[in-house]
Amino acid sequence: MKAVTWQGFRDVSVEEVADPVIKEPNDAIIKVTSTNICGSDLHLYETMGAFMSPGDVLGHEAMGIVLEVGRDITQIRPGDRVVVPFQIACGHCWMCERFLYTQCETTQVRGEGSGAALFGYTKLYGQVPGGQAEYLRVPEAQFTHILVPEGPPDDHFIYLSDVLPTAWQAVEYAAVPDGGSLLVLGLGPIGDMACRIAQQKWIDTIIAVDLVDARLERVRARGVQVIDLRKHEDDLPDVVRELTDGRGPDSVIDAVGMEAHGSPATAAAQRVTASLPDAVTEPLIKKAGLDRLAAVYTAIETVRRGGTVSLSGVYGGMADPMPMMSLFDKQIQLRMGQANVKRWIPDIMPFLTEDDPLGVHDFATHRLPLREAPTAYEMFQQKAEGAVKVMLKPWA
Repeated sequence: MKAVTWQGFRDVSVEEVADPVIKEPNDAIIKVTSTNICGSDLHLYETMGAFMSPGDVLGHEAMGIVLEVGRDITQIRPGDRVVVPFQIACGHCWMCERFLYTQCETTQVRGEGSGAALFGYTKLYGQVPGGQAEYLRVPEAQFTHILVPEGPPDDHFIYLSDVLPTAWQAVEYAAVPDGGSLLVLGLGPIGDMACRIAQQKWIDTIIAVDLVDARLERVRARGVQVIDLRKHEDDLPDVVRELTDGRGPDSVIDAVGMEAHGSPATAAAQRVTASLPDAVTEPLIKKAGLDRLAAVYTAIETVRRGGTVSLSGVYGGMADPMPMMSLFDKQIQLRMGQANVKRWIPDIMPFLTEDDPLGVHDFATHRLPLREAPTAYEMFQQKAEGAVKVMLKPWA
C-alpha cells in the first residue's frame, strides 16, 4: 500500500509499504477514505525527530470502511463506516472506566513512561503505524472506533478523530463561568474549532489571538473578536484586560503549544537539536525541555486572578521553567492533557447535523491526494496558501 512516511527533518515521502494484517484477535483493518494532517504532526516534521525512525507511517486522524476484523471483534463488522480516534484504548481498564482514555492501562507505553499508545506518533507513544495510508490496522478495535452512518461526506465526521474532541475538551477544561469571558491563543485547527464550540455553549465574550491573516479572518467571519498579535506583541495582556473589565478573561485556552511564536532563542535551539544524533537529542528533550513557552506564559499573565488556563497545545519538554510564583499568587487553575476522545463523542454528535453549526463541512482549507503529502506538509508548516486544515485522500 501507499503511505506517508517520516524520513527525517522536514522530510516526508509517500512510499510503498507492507499492507497491514490482523495480528491480534481484537484487531481490525480499515480502508482509509480520508485522513488529515494535524498540527501535532508538524512537531514530528521538525522538533520531535529524535523519537522517530525513517519509514515510520504518520497520521492519527483517519476514517474509512472496515475490511476485516479479528475473531474477538463483535462491535463492528466488514462494511461498517468508522472514524478512528487518535489514541488506542481498550475501554474496560481502570483508567478507561473513568473516561481517561489517554491513560489506558492496556496500551500505556510503560517503557517510555507514556500514556496510551497513539497512531503514527513516535516511539514515546508506541510507534504504531498511522493513518496517512491506504489501509490501517486498528488495535483494540472493540473500543478504538466511532461508528458513523452512511450518507454524509467524510468531512461531516472525520474531525471526531481529534479536532472536535480536542477542542471540546479544551473548552470544557476552561470552565468558563456563566456570563464569563474566554481568550483563545492560536487559531490553527484546534483554536479555530474551540471558538466555534464556545459560541455554541453561549459563552458571552470570546477573544481570539493569532498572527496569520487567513486564520484571523476565518474566525472573524464567524463573529468572534480577534486580535492580531503582530500589532500587540508587547502589550497583549493590557489589550485583553481592557476588553474584560480590567481583570483579564475568566479563562484562557492555549491552543498553540511548543510551536509558539515569540521565543527566537528556543526556536533556534529546536532547529539545532533536530540536527543532532538521536542519542544526544532524546535525553536532552526528556530532561531539559526545548519548548517555546511564549503562549503558556501569555496565558498565565493574561488570565484573571482565580481564573483557569486550559492547555490543549502539545508540549514536549520535560523540565521547562514555569512561572510558579505567578501561578500560585494568582491562584490559577491549570488543566491540560490529550483529549479523551470517546468521552466527548455523545456531546459532540448532536452538533453534526445538516445545518452544520460548527462548520465542519468546509473546515478543511485544502483537500489533496495522498501522493501530494510532502507538498501538503511543507505548505502547512509554512502556513502558506491559507492552510489551516489539510485533508488527504488516499484513493484520489
